[in-house]
Amino acid sequence: MNCPKCNADLIKKYYKGMIEVDSCPNCRGMWLDFNELDKLEDVVFDDDAHKGSLVHFQSKTNYPCPQCGAGLDEFQYRLYDLRLDTCAENGHGFWLDAGEDERVMTLMRQRSADIQRKLDAEASWRQTLKGMHLFLTKKKN
Repeated sequence: MNCPKCNADLIKKYYKGMIEVDSCPNCRGMWLDFNELDKLEDVVFDDDAHKGSLVHFQSKTNYPCPQCGAGLDEFQYRLYDLRLDTCAENGHGFWLDAGEDERVMTLMRQRSADIQRKLDAEASWRQTLKGMHLFLTKKKN
């Protein structure tokens, strides 16, 4: 396979020792097969139900899919300020430019912290309401 951005031959490597990806030695981008983006996210946040929709605001690019040659689509990743590329036509996978892998993981860490903060606030509010309910029912008796 060739890099869709600089046409160099992609080489297989293990990303952080966990996921086998096809990496460009020139521009440092990487090709993730369809399920590998989810695996990358799962390193820091594996709650798929709370990740949000993956693809927003797709548009065509002039870059070819490394697997089938069809044009890649660029999309807004989970409504964050990050644009990734995907083989939308055949669902082969995702292209991440250099550094976008770390951005994905940073965004998932933030999403995890946001969800935890929400759950903690809800638990605290539940306790407050329970205390108020107990106080009011004692006053009536």
